[in-house]
Amino acid sequence: MRPGKEKLATQKLQHAGIAFKIISETCLALPNASKIDEIIKLDEEAVIQDQNSQKTGAFIKSQISDLKSQIDLWDCCAGSGGKSIMAFDIDPKIKLTVSDTRESILANLKKRFATAGIKDYKSLIIDLLQNKSEIKNIKSEIIIADVPCSGSGTWSRTPEQLYFFQERKIEEYSKLQKRIVSNAIAQLQPGGSFVYITCSVFKKENEEVAMYIKENFHLHLKQMEVLKGYDKKADSMFVAVFKKPL
Repeated sequence: MRPGKEKLATQKLQHAGIAFKIISETCLALPNASKIDEIIKLDEEAVIQDQNSQKTGAFIKSQISDLKSQIDLWDCCAGSGGKSIMAFDIDPKIKLTVSDTRESILANLKKRFATAGIKDYKSLIIDLLQNKSEIKNIKSEIIIADVPCSGSGTWSRTPEQLYFFQERKIEEYSKLQKRIVSNAIAQLQPGGSFVYITCSVFKKENEEVAMYIKENFHLHLKQMEVLKGYDKKADSMFVAVFKKPL
């Protein structure tokens, strides 16, 4: 639930007779078949997002809190913008840059941002597997890298993905992730934070990439955690937070 909309969203669900479970002050769990888009203004009043995806917001919030001045934040694999909306809700004064590889992805993000009331931001089409000139113009105090991955942390709700998955893809994703973070980290300002996120459970995509970042870019590893979801009907995710020395 978005800031200031918690009471309204809860009341609307109660009035519609939809059962829900309170997870936290901002998070409600609902039955899968709930048609809440007919009751709640999605992206304006509340966002549909996996529980552990929401938990990554706590890691982002801690880094925003560490910086006192206005923050340039780059969501470098923004997708439909879920992490960026969380960051905006934590601090609406952030200077936000979002990028992804395809215009079609960013078109969906722009629609969500308009509904969410996010107007002042930069949107760029960037392929982080190539060190393009557009990247050099970005200087950020916080970079969020929710990178492409095997998606193994989501397989409890998409078991067909497990059935068709080929083991060699784990190594391919790991190499891709290292290339993406290598290009993105180059734009991190001294004293800035790099937040690495996957929805994978594999060490090669998670801890191994975290060690690659630490050893090759001399960043301080502040925290690293697997967010287990199998005990709460949520996705499993991995988060690692790094700090660049001044």
